[in-house]
Amino acid sequence: MKCLILAAGYATRLRPLTDNFPKPLLEVGGKPIVDWLVDDLSREGKVDGFAVVTNHRFAGFFEDWASGRREEISVVDDGTSTNETRLGAVRDILYAVEALGTDDDLLVIAGDNLLDFSLNRFVDHSLGKGTSCVMRYFEPSEDRLRKCGVLEIDETGLILSMEEKPAEPKSHWCCPPFYFYKREDVGRIPDAIASGCGVDAPGSLVAWLAARVPVYSMEMPGCRYDIGDLESYKSVCRTFSDIKH
Repeated sequence: MKCLILAAGYATRLRPLTDNFPKPLLEVGGKPIVDWLVDDLSREGKVDGFAVVTNHRFAGFFEDWASGRREEISVVDDGTSTNETRLGAVRDILYAVEALGTDDDLLVIAGDNLLDFSLNRFVDHSLGKGTSCVMRYFEPSEDRLRKCGVLEIDETGLILSMEEKPAEPKSHWCCPPFYFYKREDVGRIPDAIASGCGVDAPGSLVAWLAARVPVYSMEMPGCRYDIGDLESYKSVCRTFSDIKH
C-alpha cells in the first residue's frame, strides 16, 4: 500500500505564515504537521511507500523535508504556481499516480489535518472490508456540514450517497480528508474526471465512486483537527503542546 499526501494548496487563509511556506510543514508540538502523520503510519509498516504531491512554489521545501526522513518519500511537483491555476485535489491525485507509476492500493490523506488516534486503525478497517473506505464523524452543526462532504450511509456503514458542501445536508455524517482506495478504484480516476467528477475537493472522487461501487465508512474513534486559519492553527498548537513525540 502506498500513501499519498495532498499538499498542493496555497493556504490563503493562513497568510502571512503561508505566503512563502507550505502549511503542512508548519510546526505543531515541536515538529511539522506532516511529520505527525508519517510518524504514525510508519510505526506499523503497513505503508511501504510515501509520496507528497505539491505545487511548484513549495516543492523545494518538501524535497528538503523528505531528505531528512528515514522513509523513502517521493515529492511530485504538479507544476502550478498560483492558487488560481491549481489543478484541484482529484487531478493532483491522478497526476501523482501517473507520475509515479503507482499500481497499488492507495491511502490518500490531507497534509494539513491532525488526529488524536492512529490512522493504522483506519487502514486495518479498510483492509478488512476489502473495498475502498472513508472515515466519518458526527457533525451537529448544519453550518459546518455545508462546508464539508456529507455522507448518507446504511446500517453497515455502506455509503449510499456523498455530497460536497451541500446546501441541504442529508445527514450529520461528515467525511474528513482521509481515504483508502483499492487499486482497481485508483484506476477509475481518469473515467471519473472525464465524466464530470468535481476536482477541487478530494471527497468528490468518493462521491463518484460510491455511486458505482461499494465504498464503506468507519466512524472516527477520536478527534480530527483541521488547520484552516490562524486561529485554528494557534488552537491546535496549544492542544499538541504537551504531547510527546
